[in-house]
Amino acid sequence: MTENLMERLEQLEQSVKRAAETIAKVRAERDGLHARIEALESERAELRALRQEHKEVLAQVDGILKELDKLDL
Repeated sequence: MTENLMERLEQLEQSVKRAAETIAKVRAERDGLHARIEALESERAELRALRQEHKEVLAQVDGILKELDKLDL
């Protein structure tokens, strides 16, 4: 019986070790995903700013073209 208990204890210790290793891997993966999300959010903000700048430039060009049309060149 003591032998069975020892074997069971060893099995449990191995299970705990595997679980701890799995948890460490999942945490590392989670941290990597968080870093990736932060980078993508930064790129998204930059893209949003560029789109706004693009709209402003288009409005300026449109205004310039309208002024040129008024000049009847």
